[in-house]
Amino acid sequence: MLRMGAVVALSALALGLGGCEGRAKADAAESAERLLAAAEAGDRVAFEAEIDRRAVREDVRRQIIDLARETGVEVDGGPSDLALDRMIGPNAIRVVRAGPAQPMKDRLKMTGGKACLPGEGGRCLLTFAKEKSGQKDRWRLVGMQAMDLTVEVAEAGD
Repeated sequence: MLRMGAVVALSALALGLGGCEGRAKADAAESAERLLAAAEAGDRVAFEAEIDRRAVREDVRRQIIDLARETGVEVDGGPSDLALDRMIGPNAIRVVRAGPAQPMKDRLKMTGGKACLPGEGGRCLLTFAKEKSGQKDRWRLVGMQAMDLTVEVAEAGD
């Protein structure tokens, strides 16, 4: 009987954790949708509200340094913050309207407390993480594909 109680307790824990991930995924999806809407509208203020600029800057810097190394170029420290800031904005994300698309919540992959919007080959196009902001947790962009970033979204009205 003790084993049955342990199984029930573990099942309840698993259901609770699954529910937490589902809520996290839904919250991250809302942030992703706001970010993509801001990018599509060219709304820099709304875009900035959805990103952690320092984290995105470091992610893009790492990618550019890796790309430079692959081509035999070494630059100490990589690109400047000013150059990176010019690469991080609404115009950096090309939003393409396609036919019916899977809801954002179903497209995100959760790993290590982060939400990834995968592109072709499974590579993360956009990465979101939860941050504590006052009394409220919120999801913000912490990483993005450095170049040729295109995200398909459903046609308006779908």
